Amino acid sequence: MGDAEMAEFGAAAPYLRKSDKERLEAQTRIFDMKKDIFVPDDKEEYVKAKLTSREGEKVTAETEHGKNITVKDNLVMQQNPPKFDKIEDMAMLTFLNEPAVLYNLKERYAAWMIYTYSGLFCVTVNPYKWLPVYNAEVVAAYRGKKRTEAPPHIFSISDNAYQYMLTDRENQSILITGESGAGKTVNTKRVIQYFAVIAAIGDRKKDTSPTGKVSLN
Repeated sequence: MGDAEMAEFGAAAPYLRKSDKERLEAQTRIFDMKKDIFVPDDKEEYVKAKLTSREGEKVTAETEHGKNITVKDNLVMQQNPPKFDKIEDMAMLTFLNEPAVLYNLKERYAAWMIYTYSGLFCVTVNPYKWLPVYNAEVVAAYRGKKRTEAPPHIFSISDNAYQYMLTDRENQSILITGESGAGKTVNTKRVIQYFAVIAAIGDRKKDTSPTGKVSLN
């Protein structure tokens, strides 16, 4: 789903998926799989670095902050190629390790892409600000789409659960977990609001008489 297809998401599009330009730039970025690594850091847990030498079980590298560091070989983690930057489903990473997951979430959050899949799960990072990703236009864009057909979003999880319920499949549920302040209550409200809106739209279609617009506030 490129820029043209993402147009249906309106103002929410930049907060949901990378642009075609950004994807192209990532694919052409210089990358050396043998030298581009993650190394431990006291302040940031892990930082990106470029391997400069290896001696026995010791590795020396220059971090992205220009600092030279020597660590044990077993503490070094592999970076993923740039084409995986801000990947929507972290289960698709070539190298699925702790720093790769942390960096992906960090980079997506920096771009205000607060929803990210990790296999069957949808990870949400609280932005502590309002984002234009919950309006009626976005509801319509997610309605009826499979999870693989649209960017990560609580609406996608909600719609898929709703479609399963319509087909009378058993044991369908949405589990929202997290620490205090993570956004559990807000996301629960979004799920309920999504159900309310699409149910109202369905009822409205049964009635041929003119009605007012349904909105998601």
